[in-house]
Amino acid sequence: MMPGLRQKIAWWGALLSVSLLVAWCLLWELVLAPLHPGGSWLALKAVPLVFPLIGVIKRDLYTLQWTSMMILVYFTEGVVRGWSERTMPWLGWGEAIIVFVFFCCALLYVQPYKRAAKKAAQELLEKVTRGSSTPGGRR
Repeated sequence: MMPGLRQKIAWWGALLSVSLLVAWCLLWELVLAPLHPGGSWLALKAVPLVFPLIGVIKRDLYTLQWTSMMILVYFTEGVVRGWSERTMPWLGWGEAIIVFVFFCCALLYVQPYKRAAKKAAQELLEKVTRGSSTPGGRR
């Protein structure tokens, strides 16, 4: 299945948003608002995002699927810190927005492939069902 313009845009959106999220997390915890002067160990939260970044670059459907679930942890952190931060709540809200963009783009990219797989499975099921119900067919 050749990806159309919609899939290309969704893929670019997913790729750019997960890349931006890695940079956002590092800047937030090392430069903009670290918990301790000189940086924070919380910057390590960017490390798990490197693995899906590689899969997104390769356009791996499985990676986009599991990443769309895993990244919701970052959405939760963004919302919680957006509500609770006194000095720079926009960092948390920014993280939540970036995650939301990734989530939508990943779903839009995967959707046609999932639809095609469901259709193929349905056709196979119908073919098998027809084959077993014909006279002289094996049971």
